[in-house]
Amino acid sequence: MYMHIPSRHAESKEERPLEHIPSPQGSHFQVKEKKPVTMAYTYDKLISHVLREEPVGSRNKVTVVGVGMVGMACAMSILMKELADEVALVDVMEEKLKGEALDLQHGGLFLRTPKIVASKDYSVTANSKVVVVTAGARQQEGESRLNLVQRNVNIFKFIIPNIVKYSPDCIILVVSNPVDILTYVAWKLSGFPRHRVIGSGTNLDSARFRFLMSEKLHVHPSSCHGWIIGEHGDSSVPVWSGVNVAGVSLQKLNPEMGTDVDQEDWRYVHRKVVEGAYEVIRLKGYTSWAIGLSVGDLVESILKNLRKVHPVSTLVNGMYGVKDEVFLSVPCVLGSSGLTDVVKMSLKPEEEKQLVKSAETLWGVQKELSM
Repeated sequence: MYMHIPSRHAESKEERPLEHIPSPQGSHFQVKEKKPVTMAYTYDKLISHVLREEPVGSRNKVTVVGVGMVGMACAMSILMKELADEVALVDVMEEKLKGEALDLQHGGLFLRTPKIVASKDYSVTANSKVVVVTAGARQQEGESRLNLVQRNVNIFKFIIPNIVKYSPDCIILVVSNPVDILTYVAWKLSGFPRHRVIGSGTNLDSARFRFLMSEKLHVHPSSCHGWIIGEHGDSSVPVWSGVNVAGVSLQKLNPEMGTDVDQEDWRYVHRKVVEGAYEVIRLKGYTSWAIGLSVGDLVESILKNLRKVHPVSTLVNGMYGVKDEVFLSVPCVLGSSGLTDVVKMSLKPEEEKQLVKSAETLWGVQKELSM
């Protein structure tokens, strides 16, 4: 994976073998020893230094753990957005890891990330600013959700301590599913403060929601505003009271929005959000690009200290009537320190009830886990 390049300041003396030269008489050989030859490297002939600088470590290093479809989509998004000066890839599947790294390195001419490295050894991740965790087990046919989660907990027991060992000051961004439970697991295993362990949460769910809004209203998604909070997945909660375009509340225009009697059936939009991942998986076998772009969006907010608000998974006990120690998505401010603030949404009683129910479902799984 790594190529050794000789020191630019080094000189080598190459000892040539003894050379046999015919004598003038042609019948005998005399032995002549050639003088050592001093070689100058091409680099030294090419470059004239104005100032010799000591090597400087990466300032915005990002590690992606797991080089499956999601991991590589995340890596590609980070590279194309020019967010990092070094990207490290880690996986236990060494051949695939090497292939993915080489494939990206061969395209280095078209990127502005000067260094792309890969290894199954976590030392390659040292001093990362952000570590994106996408690795995890896939659900097997007939396997219970609890068993799947426990298998992923066992995987995280290896991954998280290694991240902490080599990047003790990093921000961990968990993408592996079920993301809310595994963000809780990463928080527990890492010992990090809550603001440095973040789950990708419903950032993608909200993006899907805004896309579907745009399709329905014929307005660009960036001008359609709406939040999906709670669990990433089946029990996510749409905040209908906050849905707007240019500050105009759609629920004020249509008071029935999100209810059973809504003639426009806006609840169908949320159903499409929930079913979105299943539909993509049915059609192409996996999801990748949308979650990769979503993660790139989150990493950008952190590394550039944008302080943008994202619906990401964080510890919510004590909020909205949630009593258990669970991670759910709520609007959060992301910056260079991680997750610095939570925006207090005004939820309707039904929305808050759904959030509490989601928390209770997650806690029912979490309390059975062997950590």
